[in-house]
Parts: sequence; C-alpha cells; structure tokens
Amino acid sequence: MKTLFLAWQDPKSRSWLPVGRLTYDGTQYQFVYTQGATEAQTKFGFQLLYSFPELNRVYTSVELFPLFSNRLMRPSRPDYKNYIEWLNIPEHEDEPITILSRSGGQKVTDNYEVFPCPEPDANGSYNIHFFVHGLRHLPPSAIERIHQLQTSELLYLANEFQNPYDTRALLLCTKDHHIVGYCPRYIVDDIFKLKNKNPELVKVQVERINPVPAPLQLRLLCNMTAKWDEEFQPFSSWEYQPILADIPVACTTT
Repeated sequence: MKTLFLAWQDPKSRSWLPVGRLTYDGTQYQFVYTQGATEAQTKFGFQLLYSFPELNRVYTSVELFPLFSNRLMRPSRPDYKNYIEWLNIPEHEDEPITILSRSGGQKVTDNYEVFPCPEPDANGSYNIHFFVHGLRHLPPSAIERIHQLQTSELLYLANEFQNPYDTRALLLCTKDHHIVGYCPRYIVDDIFKLKNKNPELVKVQVERINPVPAPLQLRLLCNMTAKWDEEFQPFSSWEYQPILADIPVACTTT
C-alpha cells in the first residue's frame, strides 16, 4: 500500500495543514479527508475540494483522480525525460505515485502539495526524499552555494525558532554555515521526534543538484535517513488521521 498526503497552505497565514490522504493498493486509488481538513475549515476557512465535495466519504477509483493526475507532466512533452532526471527517478520507475511523491505535485494555480508517507528501507531505517523549500526567500548567494554542493554532502539542521511564521522551522545549512533552504514543513514534527530519540543518527545528504532550466522548487533534492525506533510511527499526529473512524490510521510499518 502506497500512501500520499495532500497538504493545503492558507495564503494569509502561510500555515500548512494535511487535509487529505491518497492510498493505492496496486489496483484501486482511495481518497479520504483527514482531521487536518476540519482544522483548516475552522481556523482558515478551507473550502472542500470540488472533486471531493463530502467530508465524510471514502472516494475510490481504478484511475488516478484528476486532482492528482493534473499534477503530473505528460510523458509526451519534450522535456519529460529531463523532468524525470531532475526527480532522480530510475528509468522505468516513473509511475504516477512515485512521481508525485518525489515532485510534490505543486502548481502555481493553487496552494496544494503532496508528499509520501515514509516506509522503512532495506536496513529498517527512516528514509525520505524531498526538495528543499523556501529558496525564493533566500538571497542569490544561497543559490550560488547550492550549485557548489557535492552529491552525498552532509547538510545540517538548525531550528529557526524566531521565525515569525513558524517557530519550528528547520533550516538546512552547509558545514561552513551557508543556509541553502528549509526542510518541508510536513517532516518537521517527525524530525523532532527522531532527533529526541537519537540526534546523532538523523542525517540529511545532498541527492542531486539541478541547474537551470530546472525550476527553483526542483533545484536541490535531499535524502534524509534516521534510525527507525520500534515505537515510532510517521505522521501519527491527530491532523493526519482519517475523519472516518473505520478507516485505518495514516501510516503503518507493517
């Protein structure tokens, strides 16, 4: 079972909340709203999606829902091969869920992003890929420093606790103290939990640097690994859980 979450950003407060969950069992897609949708409605006036007009309903389809398929680049486009290379997806593994998991499925026309629920890797470790966020808020010197990075180079996490929008924001920095972006908000809570268990075993490495013409949001791909404690469950907080009580919890490791 593959699991993606759909997050929505309030344009005024810039707060991100997980509002839905997409799963795929190899045959059928399923979408449900999560508790984060009710919080988004209450706090920020979130409107339910046109394709999914009922909050308390399970939506199923043998084809990927248009909300998600419209976030995929068509294979017929001449730049598709370059796009898959930017995502660092191996040849012949460019299926929709994998592409959405890696790309984030962001569009300039709305405030949504998708991201995967991590699973233990072959060594039983936490492993997740992500493109760094916030590059448009950084000076040109940060972009220049990104293009000097090396594959597998270690990056360091720093809590920007004075950030007026998010006191838990995590910066990504080089060994020589250059800021090269932010961790995506959706993995921050898990990072804090993992670091509290064993801070030495949380590691962020450079996976790929994409030069122009790659868009800024696909410029720096990272890979984070950590020791997966037996009691740890990713995305286990309330806002990730399905609204419907009889739907299984957000992520499981079995």
